[in-house]
Amino acid sequence: MYCPAPNDFTKINQARSRAFIHLYLKVGFGLLDFKEREHYVTDGTADGGIDGYYINSDDRVVTFIQSKFRTTENNFEAKRIELEEILAMEIDRIIQGEEASGAGLEYNGKIKRLMRELSQIKDIGRYTYEVVLIANVAGIGDAKLRQLVGGLPVDVIDHERCYDRLVFPVLAGTFFNASDLSIHIDLSNKSAGSSKIGYSVTTAHGECEITVLFVPTIEIARIMGRYKNSILRFNPRSYLELEGHSVNDAIQATVQNRETNEFALFNNGITMLSDETHINEKIGQKNKAQLVVTNPQIINGGQTAYALSRLLEDLPAAEADKLFEGKEVLLKVITVASSTAGREDQKLTLIEDISTATNRQTPVIGADRLSNAPAHLSIQRALFDRYGLLYERKRGEFADGVYQGYIDSNLVVERNWFFRIYLASNGEFRRAAERKLFVRYENADDVVQSEAALDRFYFGYLAAQQLDVKRMPHERRPVDFYAKIFAVVLRYMPSKVSEFEAAARAMAGRFPGEWQEFTRRARDGRKWIIKKVDRVSGEVREGFDQRGWMQSEEILRDLVNFFSGRTASPGA
Repeated sequence: MYCPAPNDFTKINQARSRAFIHLYLKVGFGLLDFKEREHYVTDGTADGGIDGYYINSDDRVVTFIQSKFRTTENNFEAKRIELEEILAMEIDRIIQGEEASGAGLEYNGKIKRLMRELSQIKDIGRYTYEVVLIANVAGIGDAKLRQLVGGLPVDVIDHERCYDRLVFPVLAGTFFNASDLSIHIDLSNKSAGSSKIGYSVTTAHGECEITVLFVPTIEIARIMGRYKNSILRFNPRSYLELEGHSVNDAIQATVQNRETNEFALFNNGITMLSDETHINEKIGQKNKAQLVVTNPQIINGGQTAYALSRLLEDLPAAEADKLFEGKEVLLKVITVASSTAGREDQKLTLIEDISTATNRQTPVIGADRLSNAPAHLSIQRALFDRYGLLYERKRGEFADGVYQGYIDSNLVVERNWFFRIYLASNGEFRRAAERKLFVRYENADDVVQSEAALDRFYFGYLAAQQLDVKRMPHERRPVDFYAKIFAVVLRYMPSKVSEFEAAARAMAGRFPGEWQEFTRRARDGRKWIIKKVDRVSGEVREGFDQRGWMQSEEILRDLVNFFSGRTASPGA
């Protein structure tokens, strides 16, 4: 890791520049290990204009990276790469084996290592080259860019695409997709050496082939640890965080507390969708076989896979191998015939049906099934782009980002909580207290149409954090809590989003006294006073019917009159 001195700003910026390249290598190629990524970082003096590279032996593509890290927010968004900087990429000289730049400067050791690695590829003639520019490029067309880098295809990741392509995928755990995935199988305890059961099925949506087999739990743990939510794209929910989920605790305990293979008995298994499935039981290793699946997606059992991956991640390698040894899990691979795989609507319908039928360990609720709707994707994009908030449309979607320390949990907005604050901030505070809002709210498509309404939500969200809302579950909050959110938005919301956080903090000390004054005036108005008889003494006492007031048609007018600056007495 890069650890410059806190006061050495030059080295800090250099470290951040290299970390930017690390981010691309992690997201683009699934390189999780720091040392593995560092191998491909060439940024430095005499680097031939190449800051990093990657040789993809699966796709037979060599990627050359040039990254322009900017040290200020304004420069990150506005400063463009100069043509001379692109021209500085001496790719032609490097792939032709030249030892020095056009100016006669000898290339650094990492560039020379890149050249050696290229020379050692036996089928290099089948490889193609591409260039990735992580920089702002404006006014330069694709044809001109190709010309500047010797005719190679160029992929530009500017400041806007950085969030879409690099930052958000890391936070959501969707940064690396598996095209072909290999799973090693132990045949030593399989009857007659056979590793699988195969079965062809005709469905209303096309032909499928079902393959059922037991696979080592450590293989599933490693797969989930690398691909994370990318392998749950068609699943109605992401993996769920471990805390508070007894299912996850039981999954981990079965591996940790038992030396034998009870896991194979106790766990319902994993269902995986695949475009192609191949098993080879003759791989030159005794009692070993290999399963290869193309475009895999776990549609059931993601919770099992995640619990196993978290357990593996927390253990040293030697200890993990010993703990997982001999423990297997049932895997069912459903291979969709090519005729069906090419028809996305039928494929999604089939996935929905399978998910509904097979889920038993952690129920898939109705809200989970709505999570992939386009409206919720639009809300997620809008909140992230405008406020840096992460709308959790799928339960557990950002659990890994929080666990890894990439983001603070306060930046994750649970889906029902979003709609409660959104409604309350825009004056529908009684509706905000309803249950199951994510499922019941009918206007999700319209949410992103009004920036003003979203801004009110954002200020209401910041206000809710200041009012210490975590002491009570969201679904149990009374109407008066959401009325407070609306009141705060009326009274304290500034005109500029950049001033929201400071205004919300300033509100925290003043608002409680104003709310007391608001309710006191309502009591003085005498309209919402009710009489109650004490059951013990029989004495008749007066009380303030705050709940009735909050549920009435008058409360909205009272809130607006008091908190928008006018002085009419509430309840009068």
